[in-house]
Amino acid sequence: MGRTWVVTLVLAVALMANITYVQGFEAQDLRDDSLNARQFEDRFKIDRGPIVADGERLAWSEKLDDDRYQRHYKDGPVFAPITGYFSVFSQTGLEAAENHFLDGTDDRLATSNLVDKLIGDHVPGGTVEATVDVRAQRVAYQALASSTARRAAAVVLDARTGAVLVMASTPSYDPDEVSTLNRAKATNAFERLNRERLKPLLSKATGELFPPGSTFKTLVAASALGAGATADSQVRAGRSYRPPGAGQAINNDAGDIGGSCDLSRIPLAEAYAQSCNTTFAFMGAEKPGNGAVHKEAGEFGFGDRIEYADGLLSAASAFPATDQPSLSALGSIGQGSTVASPLQMAMVAAGVVNDGEVMQPHLVDRLRAPNGRTVDTISPKRRSRALTSGQAAQMREMMKAVVERGTAKSLRGTSILGGKTGTADVEGAAYNDRWFIGFGPRRDPKYAVAVMTEAPGYGIESGPIAAKIIDALGD
Repeated sequence: MGRTWVVTLVLAVALMANITYVQGFEAQDLRDDSLNARQFEDRFKIDRGPIVADGERLAWSEKLDDDRYQRHYKDGPVFAPITGYFSVFSQTGLEAAENHFLDGTDDRLATSNLVDKLIGDHVPGGTVEATVDVRAQRVAYQALASSTARRAAAVVLDARTGAVLVMASTPSYDPDEVSTLNRAKATNAFERLNRERLKPLLSKATGELFPPGSTFKTLVAASALGAGATADSQVRAGRSYRPPGAGQAINNDAGDIGGSCDLSRIPLAEAYAQSCNTTFAFMGAEKPGNGAVHKEAGEFGFGDRIEYADGLLSAASAFPATDQPSLSALGSIGQGSTVASPLQMAMVAAGVVNDGEVMQPHLVDRLRAPNGRTVDTISPKRRSRALTSGQAAQMREMMKAVVERGTAKSLRGTSILGGKTGTADVEGAAYNDRWFIGFGPRRDPKYAVAVMTEAPGYGIESGPIAAKIIDALGD
């Protein structure tokens, strides 16, 4: 009898411990479980907090007559890469990254919401403040949308902090369409958007990869500096270069014929300013070689999915690690299997501007409780040191030379102080991926910009868009 009582007591204690653990420590995980159908029934009964930037509400909730809340978005297609959507099925963007802060269940809001919960008052979610400059974001979106490009994206980073100031993408979509509480309408909207060939639900700024063309030469030049070269070092040029073991030579652009790229040897700064394919193909294939270029690209973030908000990851940019000189040569001029996101290429420009330090991009500035109290501020975080201070200074001068006398000289006198153009051929297509990366404004360069537009033509055609965006950011 005594033994039975002890066993019963032990089982009762174990049951209570299990209930306490489940309710106290696993409650949130159970609510978020994809098999929990109730989470989708209850999700619109919560007054989610707003997503704001520069004092403007980009996303907010409005109460309906049936005690449910409808999510709304301001200038939805403009800010969709920032806010994402909150639908009956899922959430993306900052709606996903800060889901529990917005719905009020985040532990950082426990103290703020405790009294309201105890007395039964209305408990709204917290406020998420994004780093985005709303004016520059609107300018970027309008410039991309009016460029007639198939796909286009622009990213601007504060080079010193990693704050994302612009993250624009076209074609885009309106989050209001998919965030409706009407399940049938939401389903129809998703099905229509998913049928579209250019995938408007997928941000071109972070979620898709494109051959970066000659903008990748920035990384090859950086690897040469790391191997001991200087901007004044004489490097191989010439009209044509055949990598060891290759069946086909790599040539300079037809427009370079008769220019400095035709010479057998020229300064590295001149080869970069004029974007000589033969120089950078040789560097990737032979000296400093694939290993050096691959290592330098990795320092800037290539090979990693870049996290720019909690759980929000970019597609991983890539440069091939290979022992085949022909593949390395092609990859070193931003073609072949080399691909990058606009976010990644903005990080490259940012690392150069920030004295060689690459900062972790971040899309959230601060989190506020419903009463306005700041409960968390996102501090700048260094990701890596990709260049020494001296090497970064030389890269800045080389990027200035591109604007002063090189392939981007049409941008002289604009807010762009330095940059690099890139034109990537797309096999079998009548369009190119036209890139520009750079920095500005001229007086105090602190913004790093990357613009990609997909249309016939050359990379310099993305340059004026970059200048417009930097103009919108001001000094």
